[in-house]
Amino acid sequence: MEKEQLQERKERILECMKSPAYVPMKRKDMRVLLGVPEEDRTYFEQIIAELIDEGKIFETKRGKLAVPETLQMATGTFISHAKGFGFVTPDEGGADIFIPASETNGAMQKDRVLYKVTGGGGSGRKAEGTIIRVLERGMTRLVGLYEQVKGFGFVTADDKKVAKDIFISRENSMGAVTGHKVVVEITDYGEDRRNPEGKIIEILGHINDPGVDILSVIRRYELPVEFPEEVYQEIENVELEINEKEMMGREDLRNVLTITIDGEDSKDLDDAVSLTKLDNSNYELGVHIADVSHYVQENTALDKEAYERGTSVYLVDRVIPMLPHKLSNGICSLNPHEDRLALSCIMEIDHRGYVVNHRVVNSVIYSDYRMTYTAVREILEDKTPELLEKYAEIVPMLEEMNELREILVAKRKKRGSVNFDLPESKIILDEQGKPIDIKPYDRNIATNLIEEFMLVCNETVAENFFWQEIPFVFRSHQEPDEEKTEKMEQFIRGFGYRVKKKDGEIHPREIQRVLAEAEGKPEERIITRMVLRSMMQARYTADNQGHFGLAAKYYCHFTSPIRRYPDLEIHRLIKLTLAGEMSGKREQSYRKKMPDIAQHCSKRERVAEDAERDTDALKKVEFMLDKIGETYEGIISGVTNWGIYVELANTVEGMVALNQLDDDYYEFDDRNMQVVGKRGGKIYRLGDAVQVTVAKVSKELGTIDFVFAEEAFEF
Repeated sequence: MEKEQLQERKERILECMKSPAYVPMKRKDMRVLLGVPEEDRTYFEQIIAELIDEGKIFETKRGKLAVPETLQMATGTFISHAKGFGFVTPDEGGADIFIPASETNGAMQKDRVLYKVTGGGGSGRKAEGTIIRVLERGMTRLVGLYEQVKGFGFVTADDKKVAKDIFISRENSMGAVTGHKVVVEITDYGEDRRNPEGKIIEILGHINDPGVDILSVIRRYELPVEFPEEVYQEIENVELEINEKEMMGREDLRNVLTITIDGEDSKDLDDAVSLTKLDNSNYELGVHIADVSHYVQENTALDKEAYERGTSVYLVDRVIPMLPHKLSNGICSLNPHEDRLALSCIMEIDHRGYVVNHRVVNSVIYSDYRMTYTAVREILEDKTPELLEKYAEIVPMLEEMNELREILVAKRKKRGSVNFDLPESKIILDEQGKPIDIKPYDRNIATNLIEEFMLVCNETVAENFFWQEIPFVFRSHQEPDEEKTEKMEQFIRGFGYRVKKKDGEIHPREIQRVLAEAEGKPEERIITRMVLRSMMQARYTADNQGHFGLAAKYYCHFTSPIRRYPDLEIHRLIKLTLAGEMSGKREQSYRKKMPDIAQHCSKRERVAEDAERDTDALKKVEFMLDKIGETYEGIISGVTNWGIYVELANTVEGMVALNQLDDDYYEFDDRNMQVVGKRGGKIYRLGDAVQVTVAKVSKELGTIDFVFAEEAFEF
């Protein structure tokens, strides 16, 4: 049966079953109701089976068919916890559903499930539910640490949300020994009282071997490292320089003074900037973005691979690029003193920061200087004589750029755009991959300058193409979740901060005001962290939903097509529109597939973020291995009913276990985010400054244990 025809019949059956007049009935009665001929019975059974597998319909024990909603059921993704319980994130959105350990019905991390809400949900508490059935397994493979026992073994998953060890029989062990990091394919998902079973399909090496830790993360998230051979074949004949034919029909901007500003070690330079002051005192800002879509043609092997990857992944010791280096570091990179194809957004901006005129054009540019953030900061702030002399040609432009930066910052601040300046760190490794230092990322006037220029460009492009009503990929950030907002408000009230609401909603300007009030105070970091936790995650969408954090009505990602697929897709859509080719069937086709592209890119972004965070975390653990007995100052960054988390100034986080506090019996106060001594009344609350001593570090478990310094024992 044709795919489209199959889909049509699925929708017809669902439409019938969702009708208010429908009463759950058996398959035979359903065939009669729908007038299914006897020769189509096999097709009908196929459709019913697929709808059941997808969780869109449910068959009762008596064989009657119904949509889950009729039986107060729904579908979602199960997120498990190491202690056995979990949560379901509903497919239809809304608050997570708590699933007790006794009600998981064999569901494991990331499984797609059919669930039923059984109670709760009042007075700020999460609704409770039970898993009816696992529809689709979220994990077929996992990475973990192998431990050998007599005649068999177990693998403890690196993902702490996998509650049970995986049983490995001797014949499925591949000869692994205790201490090996391995990749396991799950062969039996087990039951509530029986562990899952699996077979080892790859031995990555011993846990202490150099590089095995990062390789484990790469395998765990199934990050594709090597490009397929057909991709290399496609780019084999790509020229290293652009030719006259490629420049035809493009606006020639090579005579415009243009620079790139990036980090010292950046190799993929996908944005360049130019600025001139106009006769009317307005600024003409040019943001020139590498025309990656010229080289990555739609539906080629290269394009399909870029789509699957979705984004470049920046791990602590390497970059896993979205595109091969021949493109990302070569012809697509806006390297200095070389002609390059670009898509340029040229904006006229007035003295209040408003874009009063703009155009987006296919262009050819020439980058005159490859500048670094450090050099630009030294020119603008330190006025370093050698640099002022070396870059005399562009110093006036840099100073005008800084003027415009200040104007754009003030405009964003006025409308309520929120800046979250949580401390970030850069982990320094030696040649063997061992961490030797953790340094804070240098956020300065130069990094802010590029941020502001990219922000105004992304907003301008998003607004332009929103009003043209073409298929598009927007960057959306929804208003904070009500439940999380209430918790945040309650917490910051304890520090004397208030958030004003209008018609029950918070404007981003209020968030900005609270963060500004906390700036420079001891509680700044923790207030910022709590506000950030109350926010929704930004994501890609096919419809414009606005960006709450930026207080922007329109926003997209246009400026990094070398490393982000949504930007690359946007470039394609824009170029087709500029050429007058976005209409008819082509427009319909793009409009139909945009939601799937947006959803896929959001998922790939989450995977990259999780992998990046995990590699940072394991290197921080390794960095602390030889620090046992040392004392540090930190702040309480989290409190739970099992421990108090403390973050050090270098962003390393560890935990003081409640059962290790022997001066009192401590209880967790969820409402006020604090831990209280039952007898003495001593309080440890989120944001408190404390001194801790490193008590234990486990590379195997990925944990750092602290004790409070006043209770530290002899080492």
